[in-house]
Amino acid sequence: MFGQIKPGFLIALAFVALLASCALQSEKTAPAEFAQQEEPPNIVWIIADDQAYSDFGFMGHDLVRTPHLDKLASESAVFPNGYVPTSLCRASLATLITGKYAFDHGICFNDPPDGIPHSATFRFLQMQKPMPMALKNAGYRSMQTGKFWEGIYTNGGFADGMTKGTRHGDAGLRIGRKTMEPIDTFLGGVGEDPFFLWFAPYLPHAPFDAVEAYKEPFRGKGLGRREIGYYANISWLDDTVGQLMELLEKNGKAENTVIMFIVDNGWLPNRDGESFRDLQNRTIRFDPRSKSSPYEGGVRTPVFVRWPDRIKPGRHDDLVSSIDFFPTTLALAGLPQAEELPGRNLRPFLEQRSSLNPRTVFGEIYYHTSVDLDDPTVNVTHRWARKGDWKLILNDFDGGRPEFYNLASDPDEKTNLAGAPQHADQISSLRAEIEEWWPN
Repeated sequence: MFGQIKPGFLIALAFVALLASCALQSEKTAPAEFAQQEEPPNIVWIIADDQAYSDFGFMGHDLVRTPHLDKLASESAVFPNGYVPTSLCRASLATLITGKYAFDHGICFNDPPDGIPHSATFRFLQMQKPMPMALKNAGYRSMQTGKFWEGIYTNGGFADGMTKGTRHGDAGLRIGRKTMEPIDTFLGGVGEDPFFLWFAPYLPHAPFDAVEAYKEPFRGKGLGRREIGYYANISWLDDTVGQLMELLEKNGKAENTVIMFIVDNGWLPNRDGESFRDLQNRTIRFDPRSKSSPYEGGVRTPVFVRWPDRIKPGRHDDLVSSIDFFPTTLALAGLPQAEELPGRNLRPFLEQRSSLNPRTVFGEIYYHTSVDLDDPTVNVTHRWARKGDWKLILNDFDGGRPEFYNLASDPDEKTNLAGAPQHADQISSLRAEIEEWWPN
């Protein structure tokens, strides 16, 4: 009934059939990477506040109780040798959300100089493209909870959030300590859109006001009041992580969600009744070799990344840094890398598609209160670098005096080897790396 079919038509029909067959086969055999771009994962950053790198069950502590974090770590790629460049909370959080060192993003302090309002410093983040803004290009909806110093949450590009604009994070600090309801509401309303959640509970940060049930397991062990309070707050933090995972499960968001964990900076408790003075003659009630210092107690943090069925659990000795969170998150979302960022995209390594080359990690320590808002180099107290087992600290408040440690044999940095002639070349080489990294 169609009349005579011409040979050319048959050839064309066969070609169309071949294309259709290839397309179908392509859909069946498409690499997971391409399929993942069609359905990008949800991404959750869990950011603990003021916790030493050693103070987790999965890091081998014999008293601290962190069963929820331990479970997540057992399902994750774990990096025990993670670092934050700056062990000061506001500067550290700003590095996470921008992917830049503090000397680049400009937020190298907690407080501005006397007489300058906190709100006058929001301009530094407003000149950047923070993580939530970058993720909008991939259709992500972002929520801020917990610690956030940069004014109202929309300043960070978040579509949803808790913080309204004062120091530390005002209403945002209720997350975990008082409620988890804002996260439940967000997860219930996000629909099918991928989401980014900034979960930075004000824990185990002081005040150490955990209820007695958290403190009781640590009594009778020869610990001081502040140590007990600190360890109890760690248990409290761990329970908030468990509650977060329950909310993800309840809302059907756990399966395709990446969990990335880090601490903003370390913290070691002082003895009861003991206090110290910092470089700006402020009274501090923590060990001065922890928060705000260049020592391991301040800048080192465990990092782990969990993505069910995509990332193989295991521990890796490679050096990683908080500057790696931004490029890695871009890659997870299927977004192109921002070439100006200094961090590493860890996704190929996490998916066992590449290895990590040895690297030097760098850091910078600043005064708590800014001396000059527009010149970070005036505010710096130390610069430091770790390469392999070796760590060099330059004391810039003391003319650049070096401290040099072998972390394999001296993890507590007790023996300064800077005066040993056999290390002179190593020190000179690592100092040159710091000077090359540091802005001129």
